[in-house]
Amino acid sequence: MSDVSLQMIRLADPVASLEATFVPAAGMLCCSLRHRGEELLAQNDGVDAYARMGKTMGVPLLYPWANRLTGFRYEVAGRSVDVVRDTTLVAVDGNGLPIHGVIGGKLEFELARVQEEPGRSVSATLRWEETRARLFELFPFVHEVRYTATLADGALQIAIEIEASGGDPVPVAFGFHPYLAPPDRRRERWQVQLPEMRALRLDARQIPLGPGTAQPPRRFELDGERFDDGFDSLADGARFGVVGGGRQITVELSEGYPCAQVYAPAASTFICFEPMTAPANALCSGEELPVLNAGERLRAVFSIAVADADHPQLGE
Repeated sequence: MSDVSLQMIRLADPVASLEATFVPAAGMLCCSLRHRGEELLAQNDGVDAYARMGKTMGVPLLYPWANRLTGFRYEVAGRSVDVVRDTTLVAVDGNGLPIHGVIGGKLEFELARVQEEPGRSVSATLRWEETRARLFELFPFVHEVRYTATLADGALQIAIEIEASGGDPVPVAFGFHPYLAPPDRRRERWQVQLPEMRALRLDARQIPLGPGTAQPPRRFELDGERFDDGFDSLADGARFGVVGGGRQITVELSEGYPCAQVYAPAASTFICFEPMTAPANALCSGEELPVLNAGERLRAVFSIAVADADHPQLGE
């Protein structure tokens, strides 16, 4: 993939000193979120590695499924699908399981609009149909994905609308993977907030086995804690947050995301609060999987708000 194909679109909120950058040809990847010039997203191996190999960074859209499937075959909405074993199209995790759907560079969105005022937004569309043979073989459901990002009032809002534009039902199992990296990289000093939600029981491969225990809201210092945990029963408006480096970063699941993953490996300098429309492996298990009938739409919205640490947002 050439540098030309990785053209970037930058949005700016000058009042809040916030900038966001997107890559339409790499699945509308949000590759950067800067506050007063400081990067707030983990860059990991960079945009090119994400676009070519699916090595996640920034805020990637995980499509058409988030996190892992338990194998390379699923049956849903009257179809049996064999997931192609091609790591140029679908990445695999350490256990060899297909993860995060299609690699970003294969999801080329068509820009619909870039609007400077008001709201400073960008919109793009991905038409998922038979003419896109490799994608359709992997997920054989005709539909449209409409992606709109808006930067205003100190927050980046990302809205996804799925329309079942063909004649068949369409399962919905996507999510996002925001890699939040406060400027102070000493994770032991980060303050974390988690909302009320229910933990999922996971096997050793991080595949859900069923519901676990309800968890009340928590606030704590990250210190030596580590996470790779799945949750459901999230209410619209649920908020996750991290404070570090003089910033408060809040992820709000405004609508359409009843599930989430929290990911913060022990040696990492990032924490991820991952909005999900369904739990991991939902295409295989059918658990909590939304399915749109022909002509129906689903809208899912989340936001990442940034503020100085002395202007609290967490828990508001």
